Amino acid sequence: MFSLRTYFYTGFPGFITSRLIAEAFEQNICDEAYVVVEECQSLNAEVVAATLLTRYPTKQIHIIEGDITLPNLGLTDVVVEELAPKISVLWHLAAIYDLAVTRTLAWRVNVHGTSMVNDFAKQLPNLSRYMYFSTAYVAGTRTGKLKETELSTPAAFKNYYEETKFEAELLVEDCKAELPITILRPGIVCGHATTGETNKFDGPYFLMNLIDRLSKLPTVPYVGKSKAKTELNVVPVNYIIEAATYLALTDEAIGETVHLTDPNPHPIQEVYRIMVKEMTGQYPFGNISLNVARRVLANKKLRIYFGVEQQALDYLAWQANFDTTVAERLLKNSTVKCPDFIAILPVLITFYEAHKKDSAKQVKIL
Repeated sequence: MFSLRTYFYTGFPGFITSRLIAEAFEQNICDEAYVVVEECQSLNAEVVAATLLTRYPTKQIHIIEGDITLPNLGLTDVVVEELAPKISVLWHLAAIYDLAVTRTLAWRVNVHGTSMVNDFAKQLPNLSRYMYFSTAYVAGTRTGKLKETELSTPAAFKNYYEETKFEAELLVEDCKAELPITILRPGIVCGHATTGETNKFDGPYFLMNLIDRLSKLPTVPYVGKSKAKTELNVVPVNYIIEAATYLALTDEAIGETVHLTDPNPHPIQEVYRIMVKEMTGQYPFGNISLNVARRVLANKKLRIYFGVEQQALDYLAWQANFDTTVAERLLKNSTVKCPDFIAILPVLITFYEAHKKDSAKQVKIL
């Protein structure tokens, strides 16, 4: 008889996946974790797993080489037959998150890969939950209040990442009738609210890269003239981990789609103003229009110099906000709360300043 305290993860040894495993071990809700990794990630996965197990020596992490874009995730029939009855919770996080990703690669991993994971999930006889990580940005270019209960096709998407995550979520949504699914839609994820730790400087860190380069000027200008309704929705990784872990154990979350977004986001202009002050000691002055910024970042050498993906500019003028009614209902009896982004900015910036020259943390700009 299996203990049904076995979790299965895609996306290891990624930043969020590894911390989800640590949280499950810390709360003692999981005895062993199976992780499927590509062959090229095996060595890195072993290092991350070994580090985790030094903190949790009574737990187990089993690394299985595979490929989520293949049937049975590239696992042999023997492995699937042995493993399937053990798995109680399946976490699917593996995806291409780069805003500048090509459509072909994004579609293969994000859409086709999710289809393969869905098929794998249907073979698990003792599955109590399938936790799927989508993104709040499946909304594409839709504006106004975006509800958790909606999955409407937008007029357009800002990039192929958004488009393929939308298509992937449709596939998972279609499985809700036969699988115990919870779909999570995180906002832009930043580092830990207490330590600032992150593995990758994307999202709000693109703004930090920009401010860092512009700080060589006498004054740092604003970029664009954002309206009050243009918000920056950033959530620290610890909120995502704590909320996701809680929801995986909450029966009321079965069949739900949940925005793990900041319920009280700040206008981008306000965030940028505080960020410039924190990083340079003075408030921004003057303005560079978004059109000028786009022309500048159309040049690859300048994109690399400023450390900003051109697609990131699209979010500086996007007027939408995420409804969190479902999230608030499901988390109301927990201690999980989303920290205020501006309140944690000093911690995030301190970590950024200490590690900004670490090329492993900087996104490769294409």
